[in-house]
Amino acid sequence: MKGVAQTIPNEQILISTLTLQEAKDSSEVENIVTTQDDLYKAGLDYRQTIINASTKEVLAYREAISRGFAMVRRTPLLTNGVIKQIQSELVHNNAGFRTNPGTRLIREDGRVVYTPPQDKEQIEQYMQNLETFVNDEALCDLDPLIKMAIIHHQFESIHPFYDGNGRTGRIINVLYLVTSGLLDLPILYLSRYITHHKATYYRLIQAIRDKGMNNAKEWEEWILYILKGVEETAVDTIRLVKGISKLMNDYKAVLRPLFGKQYKHELINNLFFHPYTKIEFMERDLMLNRKTVAKYLDMIVESGLLRKEKIGRENYYINILLVDLFINH
Repeated sequence: MKGVAQTIPNEQILISTLTLQEAKDSSEVENIVTTQDDLYKAGLDYRQTIINASTKEVLAYREAISRGFAMVRRTPLLTNGVIKQIQSELVHNNAGFRTNPGTRLIREDGRVVYTPPQDKEQIEQYMQNLETFVNDEALCDLDPLIKMAIIHHQFESIHPFYDGNGRTGRIINVLYLVTSGLLDLPILYLSRYITHHKATYYRLIQAIRDKGMNNAKEWEEWILYILKGVEETAVDTIRLVKGISKLMNDYKAVLRPLFGKQYKHELINNLFFHPYTKIEFMERDLMLNRKTVAKYLDMIVESGLLRKEKIGRENYYINILLVDLFINH
């Protein structure tokens, strides 16, 4: 994963594009569904764009990942303070850990399947224990992937927040892989795998709880499920990153001769950082005037690499092949 990520010279392209895909996939686990088109249109920030509630939730998820990554990159500790800030970004409040009883996990038919800890002091103590387990490598010598599976189950079972536990837990997964040194960038996400195997995910989590202390077999099944998810997701992510890298090289092969001495690498960076781009983005990144940028974009449209669309009176430009790659991967 580390090696293939380095084939993209600008790490922000990977972070931006892959975190948005994860935000979309993770939100789908919670039945929050939006489209690629809605997400990228929202990123254009045009007044005429109507952003629906699901799209807002997905964009908040991306911001939560970005905020969390910035914090653990600065100080490689996944503390409760970091976790609270991630959850706050997701749900737009600062309620913190639960302080009132009443939280239950309920199936669609109304049956209570699990009651997490209810006492405020108990929740705080469990989360303090989990924080120590996450960050103190001297406590155990487990492989980080196995440890991640344990962390995820424990967090889900403590269920410390009133809302956003599932999404927060999935962000913790990838940030733990960063703090443990397995990843340099937050680019391996299990949400798509979980969505495709959702029934198994919930069954295995609950099986460990139901068995009480005699649950070694259930823990083994859960850990194997997570390891399988990591394996499949890593293969899928490597394929996607290689696809992005190939597209960037293909675009460069067209745009370099097209622009000659006027070519700048910021041009490629813009088209891949913003799959839906606009004149204002290009003006900022290339530090050129509006007229020149509009001319450049029209030239790229003529080359077949971009498609020009309108929202109201405003133009925007779609990186067709990149968006197709995300839709079909």
